[in-house]
Amino acid sequence: MPSVTIRFYEELNDFLPENRRKQPSGVEFAPGCTAKAIIEDAGVPHTEVDLILANGRSVGFEYRLCDGDLLSVYPVFESLDIGELSRVRAMPLREPRFALDVHLGKLARLLRMCGFDAQYKNDASDEMLVRTARCEERIILTRDRGLLKRRIVTHGFLLRSLVPREQLAQVLRRFDLGGRVRMFSLCIVCNVPIERVDKAAVMTLIPPVVAAAYADFSRCTHCGRVFWRGTHWESMKRLAAEVLEG
Repeated sequence: MPSVTIRFYEELNDFLPENRRKQPSGVEFAPGCTAKAIIEDAGVPHTEVDLILANGRSVGFEYRLCDGDLLSVYPVFESLDIGELSRVRAMPLREPRFALDVHLGKLARLLRMCGFDAQYKNDASDEMLVRTARCEERIILTRDRGLLKRRIVTHGFLLRSLVPREQLAQVLRRFDLGGRVRMFSLCIVCNVPIERVDKAAVMTLIPPVVAAAYADFSRCTHCGRVFWRGTHWESMKRLAAEVLEG
């Protein structure tokens, strides 16, 4: 059978077996196989790839492999200018809005805490998630590698960690969101904006001890929940600072 030599760079190696990382590997393929197919057969979701070089020439996912090809596969470039080459992914979305799978409820709350639109439903099927991301131009966040291999998915990120705090750090780094953080601007339950309100307007909705201790309050424009800068607010602020500094 025909074969190609393929090498994955930087964090794309996270998806490979130990014995195939950071080195060229020979891979056989069936006639008509595309670059996308052989990349995903290796375990790398196409949403993680930003550039493919075939024999030194930039190509797209639809490139038909030829016997003896040398493929170099690169992840998203955060600082390197590759303007002269052809990126294989769709252009980045103007506003970072996310759609999270059913296992990422805690991450959704943390993203909302930082002011990012994070759509999450604990009963959403994969089909619903993909449809929502497509229709609303959202980036899918998941730990399901197979989900990101779907052809219809154009923007997505595979989380490496199981720990919500570490997941938040991965998302902020991957999409360079440090400068976009707006702490406590969204309701962490409803994912809609909260607004400052006069203390007098919420006096009947808060415990007397809270009313005596705090002067500044905000309220969700959807569910009506009232928020104040108590101990929980301070702990979440410290968490966000640690993530951004990490």
